[in-house]
Amino acid sequence: KSENDLPEDSTWKVVTYERTPIMSTYLLAFVVGEYDYVEDKDSDGVLVRVYTPVGKKEQGQFALEVAVKTLPFYNKYFQIAYPLPKIDLIAIADFAAGAMENWGLVTYRETALLIDPKNSSSKSKQWVALVVGHELAHQWFGNLVTMEWWTHLWLNEGFASWIEYLCVDYCFPEFDIWTQFVNSDLGRALEMDALHNSHAIEIPVGHPDEVDEIFDAISYSKGASVIRMLHDYVGDESFKKGMNQYLTKFKYKNAVTEDLWESLGKASGKPVLDVMTTWTKQMGYPVVKVSEKQEGSNRVLTLTQEKFCADGVQEKEGSFSWMVPVSISTASDPKKAAVVTLLDKTSMDVTVPNVSPDQWVKVNCESVGVYRVQYSSETLDRFIPAIKNKTLPPRDRLGLQNDLFALARAGMISTVDVLKVVGAFVNEDDYTVWSDLTGNLGQISILLQNTDGFEDFKTFSKKLYKPVAQSLGWDAKESEGPLAAMLRELALTRLGKYGDEETVTEARKRFENHVSGKVPLPADLKGPVYLTVMVNGDETTFNQMMKLYDEADMQEEKVRISRCIGSIKSDELKKKVLDFAMSDKVRSQDTVFVIGGVTGTVQGRELCWQFVQDKWTELHERYKGGFLLSRLVEVSTDNFVTEARAKEVEKFFETHSAPAAERKIQQSVENIRLNAKWMERESTSVLKFLRSQ
Repeated sequence: KSENDLPEDSTWKVVTYERTPIMSTYLLAFVVGEYDYVEDKDSDGVLVRVYTPVGKKEQGQFALEVAVKTLPFYNKYFQIAYPLPKIDLIAIADFAAGAMENWGLVTYRETALLIDPKNSSSKSKQWVALVVGHELAHQWFGNLVTMEWWTHLWLNEGFASWIEYLCVDYCFPEFDIWTQFVNSDLGRALEMDALHNSHAIEIPVGHPDEVDEIFDAISYSKGASVIRMLHDYVGDESFKKGMNQYLTKFKYKNAVTEDLWESLGKASGKPVLDVMTTWTKQMGYPVVKVSEKQEGSNRVLTLTQEKFCADGVQEKEGSFSWMVPVSISTASDPKKAAVVTLLDKTSMDVTVPNVSPDQWVKVNCESVGVYRVQYSSETLDRFIPAIKNKTLPPRDRLGLQNDLFALARAGMISTVDVLKVVGAFVNEDDYTVWSDLTGNLGQISILLQNTDGFEDFKTFSKKLYKPVAQSLGWDAKESEGPLAAMLRELALTRLGKYGDEETVTEARKRFENHVSGKVPLPADLKGPVYLTVMVNGDETTFNQMMKLYDEADMQEEKVRISRCIGSIKSDELKKKVLDFAMSDKVRSQDTVFVIGGVTGTVQGRELCWQFVQDKWTELHERYKGGFLLSRLVEVSTDNFVTEARAKEVEKFFETHSAPAAERKIQQSVENIRLNAKWMERESTSVLKFLRSQ
């Protein structure tokens, strides 16, 4: 409202504020400090400012453009104006979360807000756009209408995690962001929610420690995934109408999950409450098993649902069943659902008309549903040519292989059969499909590092990534979009990691030119070059990299370097990295990720786990109230492969309590046991297959 000097002493200022709307106290923020800013007005006249560290205001320009486009987009989508006269976005130097949606003054990590036009990668731009979209969505969903209690946290976070994609798709269609959703959010949710130690989206919260625990992939990613499925089920128009009713009815008030279902049910005329309760009140999700027979020109599918469990063993207690919106597409029109139905019992038959015997039929069109699909091997064979020639659309190619890897991990199918399907991806050119496939192969790579056949896996991988890397080359083409840059980064990183000679030689050459200042690396190549020279590097390389770290002015670059230095081979240098992670050279918000950087090898995981045990008191003291503690538990324990290790981790945490990470500890132990079972069951046959390639 006003800012004046104190009359009797001008070294003090008196600041008077306008009255706030009715709001929750957790959304109030004050920031005092020295900042530069850039500003603009959106098309509705709202003043938008992005505050940056002094001297870096040009790095706020990108976020400003996103915010100025996004506010009117939400205004139009919800049909409700942003209720305040201004919004500020501000970069905080050391910040535990990614960002926080305080009303009208949103705080961010520097890496989630600042973009340097010359030195920021495509991935960073996309990340900033998503986080800005997420936090601005909260101004309506969370701030204007607030959940009644933390049990309904997912309403805030799941919704904002879904609509951030809608907004980025509107601002930057070139990111093809909805395909990336299937990998980054749906994929994460399905992985965590198959564990016996998962939890329902809505979970009773008593103690504040329990609040910290639920800021996880279930509240965010599964929440977002069920909203995406619901949006598809009711249709965009009904969804928008229902959202407007909900926000109008509860503005400046609190709401519970059922209030949203009621508004969306009214707007769509569909049984939203009945359907969605099966997704938010019980944990997990189904696997839909498909058997099929040809009847004349029709294909009759029998769909059967059961709970999908990460170890393939059904829960001992309780019966699980979901109301599953199912969409089915066919080879004759791959991008459109030919049949849409609701699977609301254990089993049902569905007739898909006009399908010839040799054509494929795909359940879960575009991977919108929150479930896995299991086909017979005969049905799977029909997809192979469609994966090879890419007539099966990207989200379906992605979902298909993701389900196969999960079914193999659960022991429901053999991993060798999955690796045979991977061969069909030889012509793949979609970044997101590669990204998901790479994550799944990475999981197998971690397990095979514990065998004598890891070299065979490396050979298999080099063969897989070589064609795509060669087709993209090292240097950006003029007309290429951000996804080409991201795919180049991914393919070169894999080849470098697995020691492909040509890639290593070229990376070293470019690194030397970068260090000497002769030819600086473009932002999109820094990731793969840094990682490649570290994995294949010695002490000299390590020292060069540390020098780059000290000289880096930008947080994005410091993060990029500090997360890859741990991949150096030498144990002595790995220990140095661990000590460096705890030093004052690394921001507290980044320490956990620097520690995690050493876990790329068997020996690195040993060193990391020992280090975390030795330093537990200090680490726990530092992170005890937040999600970084859970992340620390995850990076230091998740990838072990023996029952003995599972017991050791359990035992350690029996005497070193970590209330805010309790569930994560149980999940990690469960993952170790899943790894051990896979090793026992599959490693011999997988190695045999890899040797025969």
